Amino acid sequence: MTEKILILDFGSQYTQLIARRIRELNVYSEIVPFNKVPELDDTIKGIILSGSPFSVADENALHTDLDQLIGQRPVLGICYGAQYIAKQMGGKVERSLKREYGKAELSRMFQADPFLADVPEGSQVWMSHGDTIMEIPEQFELLAGTAHVDVAAYKSKAGAFAQPVYCIQFHPEVSHSLDGMTVLKNFVKDIAGCHAEWTPAAFVEETVQSLRDQLGDDHVLMGLSGGVDSTVAASLLHEAIGDNLVCIFVDNGLLRKDEFEEVLHSYKDMGLRVVGVDAKEAFYEELKGVSDPEQKRKVIGRVFIEVFEREALKLEEEDRAIKWLGQGTIYPDVIESVSVHGPSVTIKSHHNVGGLPEMLNLKIVEPLRMLFKDEVRLVGTELEVPQAIVSRHPFPGPGLGIRILGDITPEKVRMLQEADAIYINNLRKFGLYDEVWQAGTILLPVQSVGVMGDERTYEKTVALRAVNSRDGMTAEWSRLPHDFLATVSSEIINNVKGINRVVYDISTKPPSTIEWE
Repeated sequence: MTEKILILDFGSQYTQLIARRIRELNVYSEIVPFNKVPELDDTIKGIILSGSPFSVADENALHTDLDQLIGQRPVLGICYGAQYIAKQMGGKVERSLKREYGKAELSRMFQADPFLADVPEGSQVWMSHGDTIMEIPEQFELLAGTAHVDVAAYKSKAGAFAQPVYCIQFHPEVSHSLDGMTVLKNFVKDIAGCHAEWTPAAFVEETVQSLRDQLGDDHVLMGLSGGVDSTVAASLLHEAIGDNLVCIFVDNGLLRKDEFEEVLHSYKDMGLRVVGVDAKEAFYEELKGVSDPEQKRKVIGRVFIEVFEREALKLEEEDRAIKWLGQGTIYPDVIESVSVHGPSVTIKSHHNVGGLPEMLNLKIVEPLRMLFKDEVRLVGTELEVPQAIVSRHPFPGPGLGIRILGDITPEKVRMLQEADAIYINNLRKFGLYDEVWQAGTILLPVQSVGVMGDERTYEKTVALRAVNSRDGMTAEWSRLPHDFLATVSSEIINNVKGINRVVYDISTKPPSTIEWE
């Protein structure tokens, strides 16, 4: 990555979106906390200051050293960033009488400038701020305003600083700002001078070479899940070090129907050196009688580590050189770990390999740690990972263990696997699978009366869940066709012994989560 845009995160809910939008322009972007600005080396071509939930007038307002930034590289302040620059440089920022939130139009263009090139007068933008810039500092001049906001965009005067400074009080990164991508492109390419060469192919080439340099002849051990992240990470490692990568794929008895055999077969077709481990009974035994969702996650995580460790030690004789543990960590996990707000409240435990690196005395290698989920899929396609894996919906680490509400038994797993297979297969058959971000079936601890033939039944209920999302942070329930839902319901009730009722979940996130547990 020979050039990048640095984004200082002041805690905005949109910061990740700014990074994603810039990467859509084939320019690499990186997020750092507002108070941890790295040394500005030659790779950093421009700097963006994000929005924030804070007010620049608050006692607890977030501060950064503008002397480190302004004049050093082209700077773009967005919302809080724009207000912060105005206030610190001698302008005037005041609390708005009412929060400005929603659509507005750039109805007043004060002068032509490369920053707003190809942005028409009247262009719709998205406002979201409680402060308003009343006066800009004397080294700056106005570019655009809306009907209600005089200062929608402003810039440093020619020659005021060694590098230009642009500031806007709207959010170009959200889709409601119709020419937002043009604004970002103008800043990133025309003002910061980035060449837009950051592509999946370039990432693969650079990462493979970097992994070869980092790992040499060392061997790497990696746990696979069947999901896109771990599979693409393994593919990159395999491209770099071949059979020096050893993979373990554990069947915890909580995978989808036939998934263990199908995925294992795919891995072997990809040329990966993979050990399949049937550990169903160990998981079922430890989960017996456990109903609390958090407890289930902990049991599943603990047993996975025990199985993984046991299998890893078996490998040691032929792989004495194993020194690394490969992981499929992606960028949102990295950002969260250095969050402006500190550690997030635990909504649920993540299913990962916990203390394994220390236990096995291994160093960690994470080939995907700078990629967003959609970028992982593009890299997977570049590496010719089977499309069935690249386009696979996200699937929780604890698998069906958290889609069976209440305690887990092999019989409940069988029921849910059968029902879920009918649901997912029909999504594919109806051409809906790729229209949905994530879908799954949940077995409820609810029994209800039904009639089959002339007999009354008293059996279980399943809920179907399907959502559309960009990254899982927020999600809308999917508007699946009624004839599709009718087909799925009928097939499940007629073919899965023990289920006599199907319901469809129409909750959004927030306030509901995607998974039920």
